[in-house]
Amino acid sequence: MMNTAFLFPGQASQYVGMGKDLHDSIGQARELFDIANDIMGTDLKKICFEGPAEELKQTKYTQPAIFVHSVIIAGQLEMQPVAAAGHSLGEYSALVSAGALSFEDGLRLVKKRGELMQESGTRSPGTMAAVIGAEADVVEEACKEAAEAGIVQPANFNSPGQIVISGSIEGIDRAMAVLKEKGVRIVKKLPVSGAFHSPLMQYAQDELGAVLAETPIQDARFPVYSNVSAAPVTEAAAVRDNLLKQVTSPVLWHRSMQNMVADGIEHFVETGPGNVLQGLLKRISGETPCIAVGTLEELQSVK
Repeated sequence: MMNTAFLFPGQASQYVGMGKDLHDSIGQARELFDIANDIMGTDLKKICFEGPAEELKQTKYTQPAIFVHSVIIAGQLEMQPVAAAGHSLGEYSALVSAGALSFEDGLRLVKKRGELMQESGTRSPGTMAAVIGAEADVVEEACKEAAEAGIVQPANFNSPGQIVISGSIEGIDRAMAVLKEKGVRIVKKLPVSGAFHSPLMQYAQDELGAVLAETPIQDARFPVYSNVSAAPVTEAAAVRDNLLKQVTSPVLWHRSMQNMVADGIEHFVETGPGNVLQGLLKRISGETPCIAVGTLEELQSVK
């Protein structure tokens, strides 16, 4: 039996129409969408299935939408993972799949996290930029050089040559200019509502801490590789601590994938909307197979 791990996508994997095929064909999917509507206090189904895209793109809806979709897919897969990882928001879906969080508690946390991150973006305006084709040390050095202009730091180490930086508008603008001076050709701002995974999310982290403290978390049934440390975690106390730190800390995705492969994972399944993580894995470990399962058709093809 191959050692299989599930990978759960984060923000930017959403699309209008997501999950409708699952809802219309699978009883458990309908049930989870109904529970989600109750917890959200809004018609999340309608936003997922019909949009408009501008509404689905709001952080407070995007995060629950991707979480619900991902948990549904994971619950329908017949293969048993030996480990999991989730990109940013996806870490919550991974923890549900590992039994550390219930679906309901996970969704309540994701709902609160999305609202708080959106509010942090209003309280402490900031932005993010993708840096393509630069080594990590070059990006880190540029952020240090730009720090006098404002807060800026690496936010996502996604794959070789793909890093996202996050910070104040002034900090990002200066870092982009420094990177171009260093010969980096592609540096582009992202259409986001805040400086995620940066100190500008401190308000969200502080407020989420109070909610996390009240949320039941169990030891995970199998290791979930943490965004904050890139290391496998199973203990409930460490899960809670990492979810809190994750709000302002960089996502160490590149290193997480390297560690999973080194630890014996032979096959990955991207579990949820889109195939962003499949693309990243190809750049990190091209020989390691990864399939993306996010639609009814894809689900039926692997059953």
